[in-house]
Amino acid sequence: MKNWLISAVLLSAAAPALADEGMWQPHQLPAMADVLKAKGLQIDPDTISTLTEFPMNAVISLGGCTASFVSPKGLVVTNHHCAYGAIQYNSTAKDNLLKDGFLARQLTDELPATPGSRIYVTKAISNVTEAVTKGLADKQGKDFYRAVEDREKALVAECEQGGGYRCEVYSFHRGLEYYLVKQLEIRDVRLVYNPAGSVGKYGGDIDNWMWPRHTGDFAFYRAYVGPDGQPADYSPDNVPFTPDSFLKVSAKGVQEGEFVMVTGYPGRTNRYRTAAEVENQFGWTYPNSKALRETIMTLIRQTAPEGSDARIKYESTLASLANYAKNFTSMIEFYGKSTMLADKIAIEEALAAWINADTERQRQYGSALTELNTLIARSQQTRERDLLMAYMGYSQMLSAADRLYRLAHERQKPDMAREPGYQSRDMTRFKSAMERIDRRYDAAVDQAILQELLAQYAKLPAQQRLTGVDKAFAIDAGARQTRALLANAYANTELANKAARLGWMEKSVAEFKQSDDPFIQLAVARYDTLRAEESRRKTLSGELMKVRPLYMDAIIGYNQSQGKQVYADANSSLRVSIGKVTGYAPQDGLYAIPFTRLEGILAKDTGIAPFDAPPEQLALIKQKQYGDYYMPAINSVPVNFLSTLDTTGGNSGSPTLNGRAELVGLLFDGVYESIIGDWNYDPRTNRSIQVDSRYMLWVMEYLDKADNLLAEMVIVK
Repeated sequence: MKNWLISAVLLSAAAPALADEGMWQPHQLPAMADVLKAKGLQIDPDTISTLTEFPMNAVISLGGCTASFVSPKGLVVTNHHCAYGAIQYNSTAKDNLLKDGFLARQLTDELPATPGSRIYVTKAISNVTEAVTKGLADKQGKDFYRAVEDREKALVAECEQGGGYRCEVYSFHRGLEYYLVKQLEIRDVRLVYNPAGSVGKYGGDIDNWMWPRHTGDFAFYRAYVGPDGQPADYSPDNVPFTPDSFLKVSAKGVQEGEFVMVTGYPGRTNRYRTAAEVENQFGWTYPNSKALRETIMTLIRQTAPEGSDARIKYESTLASLANYAKNFTSMIEFYGKSTMLADKIAIEEALAAWINADTERQRQYGSALTELNTLIARSQQTRERDLLMAYMGYSQMLSAADRLYRLAHERQKPDMAREPGYQSRDMTRFKSAMERIDRRYDAAVDQAILQELLAQYAKLPAQQRLTGVDKAFAIDAGARQTRALLANAYANTELANKAARLGWMEKSVAEFKQSDDPFIQLAVARYDTLRAEESRRKTLSGELMKVRPLYMDAIIGYNQSQGKQVYADANSSLRVSIGKVTGYAPQDGLYAIPFTRLEGILAKDTGIAPFDAPPEQLALIKQKQYGDYYMPAINSVPVNFLSTLDTTGGNSGSPTLNGRAELVGLLFDGVYESIIGDWNYDPRTNRSIQVDSRYMLWVMEYLDKADNLLAEMVIVK
């Protein structure tokens, strides 16, 4: 049974005419034409279903964030926090672009972004479900996993022939359908402009996920290609990319109640997870992940003093850790107040009753939930160890050694037989990751993180631990021996040197085994154990990949029988959300209006980070220097605004558009009460936060004098 993947949250879902819920696949939008027009869309709905037409071809992916072209010369706008890694990479203690901001007044002043930075322009999406799954019914476990993986690799290889493109197969509804996405891969990305941190990150972690908000969360890149117009590695001879279209930027903005839509690449939502998964995630995974993140943050701050070069190297890591620690805090808090678990249980009971009411449905779906919950329980048996092992990835030396040794093994195989991430197509990314370590690594910090995680690992019950890992790190010999082993490893490894790391990319398994580098030795000693664990996980994943689609098919059928539309969870593919500008009531007796003003910066400002706006900005606000960006309804220039847009991580940097598809803001956050929306949508509290286009233009014109960029863009007044 096959279904178009539309969106809604199971029983609580409302039809799209009644709510602004849903991250829609572009091809679904023509069927919603009447709804879109009634809400305020003024362009042809067919154009936003066609990836090669405006405005969809102006919206791009950064591989974790969204961005958009805003000039015919490849100028790209995204969030400040999305460009944070590139800003940090180009910063030093003496020339701190994170703190002071950066503006290239001419093309030759633009700075190469972080190695491996990419801009992806989606060119085509095709349904490849049959090509992926046909004839695999008899395969089980790891065999099924590998068969799907092999077919995906074959489709990708064919798609990428000729070069210049990055292709990927995306699973929708956990394997019910598969789509092949083809994207132009632009490899020369340069930093053009970012406001000072006291603008771009105003409010810092304190204001993160909060309202009211006054953050200028925007920055600019530029896409470059070779003189022939084709994607190319960085070269002084490269020229700005000419996009097929770009967005005009509105100096008029939006008013309360007006239609908005957002196009972007939302990461992951989990609105169709089972009750067992919900209970585990909120009762165990989030609390323990939050604690680990907070521990790592504390270690970084203790080991790398404020203002030091080591701290600058870890600012991007700290920002990410803090963001998700606060995210998890909200998840836990609102789950405790909600009826989510009871609702999930009720949904499953209703689903079971629907299945049992029909003989054919019993035959098709009768065992799906039972089998799924059995597999989920197996996956949770080693959750303590699995979480700690995952967080050991924050040790860059350990991770680099492991990946390099894995590469030596994979290079012995034919390219199509290699593990994804280790094929020829991945080597540019692999090399870039090795290069990036230089500006994101400090030995003392890395050692402190790994030492703490190993100390926690050592406290696990013996049956939870892995023999190869115990032996490699001398766990049974005690904490003192483990600390001595790590001290020696960090003092004597050559992997802290970029040239050495890159050199190891070409070495053989035999050379690794002969090496006396302590981190190489750790990678060799743990390799067989890690591969055995990987094999176990793939076997379980293969079993889940066979059961989940059946469960999702039942969910879709049940909801459609109730007259409710069903939509696919977010999976980093291109989606469109629709909504309007409006406030909300975060708690009884309070109402949050949808706009903040320049004067709110004055009210918050203490002169101490993170509420330390530039003195020049404060002076402009006091002088009421509003210019063309004045909004009569609030008697000021708007800074941020709220909307009902249904978004999640990955939507950061997404262009928020008005009914004419003009850029009126950049989406950069959600309110605290909406974080749980990844699991359970609530139209009363689901609000996205955008930086208003009028504030962006105001900062560029009056504060940073970015006249060259303003002249390059088309600004609609």
